[in-house]
Amino acid sequence: MDTQALVRQFKELQQRMGVYHYAMGIINYDGETAAPRQSAQVRGEVMGALSLISYELFINPQVEALLDALEEQRGSLDRQTARELHLLRKEYMETTCIPKEEFAAYVQLCSDAGSIWREAREKSDYPLFMPYLQQLVDTSKRFAAYCKPGMQPYNVMLDKYEEGVTTAYLDGYFATLRHELVPLIQAIAERPQPDAPFLQGVFPADSQRRLAHRLMALLHVDPQRCTLGETAHPFTSSFTKWDTRITTRYEEGDLLSSLYSVIHEAGHGLYEMGIDDALQRGPLASGSSMGMHESQSRLYENMIGRGRAFQDLLLPRLKDEYPAAFNQADGQALYRAVNRVIPGLIRTEADELTYSMHIMVRYELERALFDGSLAVKDLPDAWNARYREYLGVAVPGDAQGVLQDIHWSGGMFGYFPSYSIGSAYAAQIYAAMNRQIDVEGSIAAGNISAINAWLGDNIHRHGMMYPPAQLLEMACGQPFDVTFYTDYLKNKYTALYGL
Repeated sequence: MDTQALVRQFKELQQRMGVYHYAMGIINYDGETAAPRQSAQVRGEVMGALSLISYELFINPQVEALLDALEEQRGSLDRQTARELHLLRKEYMETTCIPKEEFAAYVQLCSDAGSIWREAREKSDYPLFMPYLQQLVDTSKRFAAYCKPGMQPYNVMLDKYEEGVTTAYLDGYFATLRHELVPLIQAIAERPQPDAPFLQGVFPADSQRRLAHRLMALLHVDPQRCTLGETAHPFTSSFTKWDTRITTRYEEGDLLSSLYSVIHEAGHGLYEMGIDDALQRGPLASGSSMGMHESQSRLYENMIGRGRAFQDLLLPRLKDEYPAAFNQADGQALYRAVNRVIPGLIRTEADELTYSMHIMVRYELERALFDGSLAVKDLPDAWNARYREYLGVAVPGDAQGVLQDIHWSGGMFGYFPSYSIGSAYAAQIYAAMNRQIDVEGSIAAGNISAINAWLGDNIHRHGMMYPPAQLLEMACGQPFDVTFYTDYLKNKYTALYGL
């Protein structure tokens, strides 16, 4: 068969696979937001049936033969098709390298582990979850050996979420963060916190909803292509660039929680909505990696949303919604308030400066679990010791410590580092953008569209066309350099706390 005929088959396969991914994505989004609780069983059955059809559509001898034939003619393929082939061959290998019976048992293990994790967290009882975690670690190591027998198992896990990242890379990265940021966190702990009486009180959910939509408009999030839903744990789902869903939750005693959740998820949504039309409904129609996706949400949330200029845009909107609380506030007071550094126990509630310390704890523990230097039974003690060392806080129990995240119950080892890497990518991208446009001046003028346009041209439109390291170098004109991140944090927080 000639190359053109093979490519037509390949594109048709992507379109058919996309139909099922779209349908399953919509069902999953509905289940997390608006579906009634008693719909769960039937919804699960439908998802199971669609998953099986999708699996059989992709995993079969005809598709394997098609991928192999295209690989033989890779030199004749255009760049987009070659990249699509690379990603789908990788997915095919990762799916088929594991015996089907073992994978089915693993899916059941994750389901059981998720239920037990919820119970264990409610009871703050790590020993209840421990045997399931042991099985998950053991199974993940075995699967990694099946797929890439010559690679360290934890490197196999890391590569699933951040292409090209290894423990050697991350060891150096986190060593720099530890050296540069821990002393700064300790110094700030000795300084008084800014006074923020305007953040005390009750902020009704209805007014927070209005504010959320005003924030989306301020950031130029297209309401014709993006909706805002409500859920317990905020997330973004994108099915195409014309159908993106962001979510938030409203805490009436914590205005900043929803406010910055909306800005964070808007960053994810803008990324998805900025991907080139030609890449839609195929494997390239998503962010380059978990870390690159997180770079966009963190850039909007922290570098824009917590920047000084943005507070002068935000404050009038807060005064409109909450005049009694904010009429006496000014932009500088709000800037100091939204950037308070308060070391704590919970990753999802962490401030910008301490956030990566939470990730470093998880990385070091995952790495030790996979290289055998840490036993699963000793995990809580190791967790608690690192929280004392890096953040200066004592962990009162397992629920606030080793059981606080759902990720490990789903076997998602290697996922956490992407959160921190994303913040570091964001700092370097922000610096590169600032060399070409006046970012703070654009924000002060309310011209967020100039920022969106730069990010769209340099990051968003490419989707998964390039690995994250290559995309970052293309956008910034140089390879990844962690010092952009540490310098950004040190300069910002040294000034804020008068150090």
